[in-house]
Order: sequence, then structure tokens, then C-alpha cells
Amino acid sequence: MDAQKLSTTFVELADSLVDDFDVFDVLHVLVEGCVDVLGVSAAGLLLADEQNRLHVAASSAERARLLDLYQLQNDEGPCLECYQSGHPVAVEALVSEQGRWPQFAAAAVDEGFASVLALPLRLRGRVIGALNLFGDGDGTLDSPDLIPVAQAMADVCTITILQERLGREQQLLNEQLQHALNSRVTIEQAKGALAAQLDIDPGEAFELLRKRARDTRRPLGELAAEVVSSTPPDKDFQPLGQK
Repeated sequence: MDAQKLSTTFVELADSLVDDFDVFDVLHVLVEGCVDVLGVSAAGLLLADEQNRLHVAASSAERARLLDLYQLQNDEGPCLECYQSGHPVAVEALVSEQGRWPQFAAAAVDEGFASVLALPLRLRGRVIGALNLFGDGDGTLDSPDLIPVAQAMADVCTITILQERLGREQQLLNEQLQHALNSRVTIEQAKGALAAQLDIDPGEAFELLRKRARDTRRPLGELAAEVVSSTPPDKDFQPLGQK
């Protein structure tokens, strides 16, 4: 294992924690780093979306991408088991795993791979995907240093992905909160306008707005904005109890 290459790869992965980054570029740094630093034949990565559906997110080679797709299409393989269990899945001889993964094992052997190691992308019990490392039979995956180093690389990548997701979720939450605050201001204005125009109290005006929004299946904020911008008031707005 080349110490200089290992250091460079970790620096690239760590840089994504502090700088603006493209999350998919980080994923490719991970899979390409595994091949370059660890000496595996190929690497692929499956990543779960917010609905826990796995997708092929990055591959160091086309044959790795096809095998990861094969796992998803046939619902079998080391990455799926790794993702579901949250633990590494190591197989030294794929040719002997026909009973375990009949479709995947045969396809992997046909592609020239002899062994496979799947590692979870996890943080504090949360698993968001799995990293697949393929060996061609030269014994690379048997190295005692491989699993801890590869897992450390995967862990840095996991932190990066979760940080990016948290940022998106926080942005969405802020947008939703701001929209709610803006709508509330408009609703208060609409209540005041209706109360003055129909000579009713603000509480009754609010109930009129809510009833009209439900009857027309429109967002309350949208209806309130229409009330604020229209004069005279909509004929459909009448004090409660009147027709």
C-alpha cells in the first residue's frame, strides 16, 4: 500500500468537509482511490436515497457498474447484504457462492473477478450505502490492512454525504419556515381586510378564509394573497350564518 497515495486520497476526501464540493465527485474520489491505493481490481458504490432505495452512485470501471446494477436488478449480492446488515461482507472465492448469490456470483466470475468485499457506509448506526471492492484473484483482498483502511475511507465519505444531506434538509426547512412566516403575514392582512369589508371580527374573518380554502381546495396563503389584492371582496365571502 503506497503511503503517499493513501495520504493524498485522504486529503482529497477530507477537503470536501470544509470546501464547496460536488458530492458525486467525492464518491468518485473514493472508488478511484480504492483502486489506486488499495490495489483492488475495481470498486463500486451503492447509495440509498431518502426512501432507502439503493442506486448505483459511482464505479471505477464499467464492469463494476454493471455488476452493481446486476445486484439491484436481481435483489442479491454482497452490497445488498452489507447494506441490510450494516456489517462487512467478505468472500474469498466467488465461484463457490453460486448457492448464496446464483445470479451475481456467476456474473462476477464471468467478468473475471474472484473475490469481493462489501463495506458499509455508516455513521452511528445509520447506513446510507455500501462500497464494493472486487479482486481478481491475486490475494489483494486478503491483506489485513485492507479492511480498516477501506472502511476509514468509506467513513470519511459517509460523513461528507450526510453533511451535504443535512445542509439540503436545513435549507429546505428554512425555506418552508420562511414561506410559513410570509403566508402568516398575508393571512393576517386578509383577515383585517375581510373584517373591515364585511363588518365582522377578525376571528370570524379567519374562519371564512379557512372555509373558503377548504371548499375550493386551495392553499390558505394563496387565497389570502388574492383577498388582499382584490377590492371589493369576493362575493363568496359572506359572514358565517348568512347566505
